[in-house]
Amino acid sequence: MQTGSKSVLGSPSTGVPARHESRGMWLGLIGVAIFSLTLPFTRIAVAELNPAFVAFGRAVVAGVCALVLLVWIKAPRPTASQLRALVITALGVVVGFPLFSSIAMRYVPAAHGAVVVGLLPLATALFGALRFGERPSAGFWLAALVGSGIVIGFALHEGGGSFHLADFALFAAVIAAAMGYAEGGRLAQTMGGQNVIAWALVVALPVMLPVSLWLGWQYGVTASAPAWLAFAYVSLFSMFIGFFFWYKGLALGGIARVGQVQLLQPFMSLLGAAVIANEALDASNMLFALAVIVVVAIGRRMAVRR
Repeated sequence: MQTGSKSVLGSPSTGVPARHESRGMWLGLIGVAIFSLTLPFTRIAVAELNPAFVAFGRAVVAGVCALVLLVWIKAPRPTASQLRALVITALGVVVGFPLFSSIAMRYVPAAHGAVVVGLLPLATALFGALRFGERPSAGFWLAALVGSGIVIGFALHEGGGSFHLADFALFAAVIAAAMGYAEGGRLAQTMGGQNVIAWALVVALPVMLPVSLWLGWQYGVTASAPAWLAFAYVSLFSMFIGFFFWYKGLALGGIARVGQVQLLQPFMSLLGAAVIANEALDASNMLFALAVIVVVAIGRRMAVRR
């Protein structure tokens, strides 16, 4: 941070060259486009496969690909401090989000999940602020509370006045993803985006592999071709390739600035659910998603000083 400059979410005074910021935004947009199809494809996969197997199995497939990549590019081993950050990243995006979102998609439509996950941009900003020593302003916290209230109201509306297990799972998925995004985005500044997700997957592989084998043996792996194609997408794209673009974008343009492109994810997910999972586009879902996006956009403009 340059002396005398303000660390303001969404402000020009970030110390990041404009060309890097623009490139980071475009890379982030590609990553978000890939991630936006995660819930619809997960919905298809868990309809026939055990949700925990989908969550852990996709990490195994991506982990094997990551191991091959690291050997091929002869990537240096992470330092002790980087390893700690990688563990946090893995807990968020390799374990937490896949597990909780897979559980949720067994019980609610992907469109429902898309609205709740619409809180992710603000949650990512919160983790980026709190984890790395920034002080959110009162306006920032107010926007966070309003956004949370809208999402909670949506969950209650959809659940007939009460929370369901799927809603708690979705909230947990948002928290896990935000933690992994912020930690991984920061780490990508020194390691590179592809190395961050690759090492995070490899770090988790010794745990994910035996658990996946046991789950497959316990619950079976018989499923149709569409279910396995959906599993392949969330394994290779959602769990691996998408993070190349996402973490590189966060590293170039900054967590707060590039994180704004996540505002498009709820709409992309709703459209994806309609096309891929044959879910109807519900007007109330679109209205709630729009409300969350407006509040998150306001929150992004609130000051967060170091």
